[in-house]
Amino acid sequence: MADRRRATPPLLRDLNERTVLDTIRDGAPISRAEISRRVGISKPTVSLALQSLLDAGLVRETAHDPGGPSYGAVYFEPVPDAALVLGLDVGARFLRGAVCDLRGEIRARQDVELRGADAAQALDAIVDLRASLLDACGLRADLIDGVVVGVPGVVDVETGALSLATNVPGLEGRDFGAGLGGRLGIPVVLENDINLAAVGERWRGVARGVDNFAFLSVGTGLGAGLVLGGELHRGRNGAAGEVDYALPGPSDEVDPCAGAVSDLAERLADGYDGATAVAPPFEARAIFSAARRGDGLAWHIVGEVAHRIALHIVPIAAVADVELVVLGGGLGTNGDLLLDPVRQALADRLPYPPRVEISSLGEAAVLTGALAVGLRTTLENVFLNRAAAAPA
Repeated sequence: MADRRRATPPLLRDLNERTVLDTIRDGAPISRAEISRRVGISKPTVSLALQSLLDAGLVRETAHDPGGPSYGAVYFEPVPDAALVLGLDVGARFLRGAVCDLRGEIRARQDVELRGADAAQALDAIVDLRASLLDACGLRADLIDGVVVGVPGVVDVETGALSLATNVPGLEGRDFGAGLGGRLGIPVVLENDINLAAVGERWRGVARGVDNFAFLSVGTGLGAGLVLGGELHRGRNGAAGEVDYALPGPSDEVDPCAGAVSDLAERLADGYDGATAVAPPFEARAIFSAARRGDGLAWHIVGEVAHRIALHIVPIAAVADVELVVLGGGLGTNGDLLLDPVRQALADRLPYPPRVEISSLGEAAVLTGALAVGLRTTLENVFLNRAAAAPA
């Protein structure tokens, strides 16, 4: 009898195995017959793919779903600890980290304050955080197959150098990924933090299943991540979404970020005659809180912030015709105050305004995206390593 495994072209066999593994990850515990039904692949082909995945230690047999009859079928689930992913979010104030397994389940997560730290101190903090995360979940460092780091800057995919990275001193012009990879002993993938936030929202957030959308982060800085046709759009220089540069001509009064909000509040408070809680040091968080209490001046300031946010969404929506814009960042998540005026401003300016929603992941959006990218990379590595090790 002919060897059916050899009769299957390697590319098709690889595709079948990836498809079966994804189906098991999404639906475990799951039977051979159910896998075949969901993906439209014949049972014999599913059997071949399953045997390869079992041999590779990526899946295992498991008990059937307790919620239904088994009818003697064998069920499968991923081997969660076959490999781990380390996701990191490096910001101006915090370092956030998490370890997840091949099911995408977070095994440990921790945040570390980085206030005032530079790039060298951030490297030290990451090394310490990895050790702490592994200790928390009781797993070995050699199980980590992928490390993905969100950084506040534009990443040069050719050199690894960072530009427009001013939030963390010492990042600008530095190959942070190579330095970190040397410290951790494993290759590191760097990605713009807002790009990762967009990926995270599509994986497990409010943008799940949406192929064309933008994530707009409004906080201490302003940035956007674009997903077009279901894929992250980086642009020629990796600088797609740098919306700070989108409106330089019309006026300087278009910045919705925290510093500009404080400047606006100080200017307006100087000539305001009514009673108000808006006072030095004019922190954005306090202004939004006052607006919730009905403070007239604070409400006026928040309305101007919403107007400025809408002005930055308009060119994205007009050019890319996205279905959805997700607002995130420290200011952008104030949906109770911002959503209605932003939506109204877009409806007044665009023939086809996008839906606008608040991030459902909040401060975890970047970290979630890092884990999503890391999982994809880790699974790619598994298949590439197997292909390289296969006999010619």
